[in-house]
Amino acid sequence: MTTYRLAFKPSIGLYGQHDPSAVLFEDRTPVFGVEEERYTRTKHATETFPERAIQACLDYRNLELSDLERILLPYDPSLRSELTGHYVTDALRAPGLGRKLSALENTIVSQARARFVPTRQIENRLESIGSPLPPIETISHHRCHAASAFHPSGFDKAVVLTVDAKGEYDSTVVWRGDEDGLTRVHTYEHPNSLGLFFAIVTEYLGYRMFNGEGKVMGLAPYGDDNPAIERALRELIDTGADYDVTELTKRWGTGHGVALLEETFDQPRNETPGEFDQWEKDLAHTAQKLLEETVVDIAESVVEQLGTSNVALAGGVALNCKLNKHVRESPLVEDVFVQPVAHDAGLALGAGWSQQRPAAVDRQTTVYLGPEYETSEIRELLETNKIAYTEPGDLERYVAERIADGQLVGWFQGRMEMGPRALGARSILADPRTAESRDRVNRFVKHREEWRPFAPSMLEDAAADYLIDGAPAPFMIDAYDVDPEQTDDLEAVLHPADDSTRPQTVREDQHPRYHRLISEFADIIGVPVVLNTSFNDHAEPIVRTPTQALKDFYGMGLDVLAIEDVVVEKTES
Repeated sequence: MTTYRLAFKPSIGLYGQHDPSAVLFEDRTPVFGVEEERYTRTKHATETFPERAIQACLDYRNLELSDLERILLPYDPSLRSELTGHYVTDALRAPGLGRKLSALENTIVSQARARFVPTRQIENRLESIGSPLPPIETISHHRCHAASAFHPSGFDKAVVLTVDAKGEYDSTVVWRGDEDGLTRVHTYEHPNSLGLFFAIVTEYLGYRMFNGEGKVMGLAPYGDDNPAIERALRELIDTGADYDVTELTKRWGTGHGVALLEETFDQPRNETPGEFDQWEKDLAHTAQKLLEETVVDIAESVVEQLGTSNVALAGGVALNCKLNKHVRESPLVEDVFVQPVAHDAGLALGAGWSQQRPAAVDRQTTVYLGPEYETSEIRELLETNKIAYTEPGDLERYVAERIADGQLVGWFQGRMEMGPRALGARSILADPRTAESRDRVNRFVKHREEWRPFAPSMLEDAAADYLIDGAPAPFMIDAYDVDPEQTDDLEAVLHPADDSTRPQTVREDQHPRYHRLISEFADIIGVPVVLNTSFNDHAEPIVRTPTQALKDFYGMGLDVLAIEDVVVEKTES
């Protein structure tokens, strides 16, 4: 008899603030997963219950909630009691007696709910979808992150690092992963949070917490070593395996830390995000350097302690591909697996996998878990809206020729990716060879800062030719240096400051049509690589539906839209 479990990550109440998602497990295997932001069309879908993602999971197998064996929530609110003293202290720091009392009341109520009725709010929301409800089980936040990293890694044994802003009470956790599962080895409790440290620097540089950290990572290579900045930061924090960043992070949120940086550097936060002077670039460079130094030191110290040279990573900080590169390049580390849905949306995957022995979980090679659309649906949509289209006999060759001619292509094929990276299902594609190609995509398509780099998708068997120590990298979550003899072929997908890149390698079994497209492009120009960026306009989530793809196609500087077997092109006026 087939069994179904639903794991979902809410972003309300006791369950975090951002990146809600849902995953349906069929006989313990994930068969459908999607983030709520793809439905709300607001990035990260903060303070949102994932009702539409849950319904999409149920619809995928025509289920009702009552058909589920169990519901899994990737938080254990009862663990919040570990931080009661911190919450009370934080409340007492509020200005004025009235605000102190209000903050204390909120803290008491929240802690009581966490202890006595941890799932009541979730049950109330689920009952609007259907009833009766199946049993609901809560699992700790960082254990779910850890399971999402170790169980699908293919490792028999590994050091597992989960690094983010905060779970229930923990911010960084070291785990031992082996055939029996996960064992907690060391915990860095909130507010000693590397995620919050980097978020404070992100906000000081003018971006937003949980949204701009990747931009700061991309800015960092434009900076240089700056002894004055580094000295000032090292006076505020300790790095390494015994790190301590609480001088900056001791108040929840970023306000205290940003104010302290303003005082330390005698310089206000950047009010023009996207525009930076050299000093601000140097700050990004230094913050990235200290983050890398700390996480690599933690990994190296535990690798020696636990006697394994494999490392698995998850948590929002693990989206930092430059950090992952430094972990992989450590002489003490043999192999690294990073969960591609490393941030909180991936908690639903980890919740389901945490219920199994690691050996029972297949090695993860793709993240194509979302919805897909039939060509017949797309024809009907186009004909209803009187939009001209063609159906080339060889779609992959036709699109490859358009890319080789310098055109910019929206590529909408198969099941949508789960996670923050477009991996050839909902992508924008371009010629990887010229800076002009990169600049056109930034300026006319993505409408974003022109200094930001793009990433390549390349055939897996070409990785060793283009990348130093090239290896399979299917998730675009690790960075590599590019062979200097190959940089002329990849100018549009190199970081302009250091010639590194964040590749996706593609095998035929992972996405057959995308593999054929890249192969056809290689046949035309001799380079088995395309520029790949996510199919979305600036500050919006990746497109989910054909209608959204058409809207962005006409609203962006794209030339061609390949949507399943159909091609739409803009006509010159």
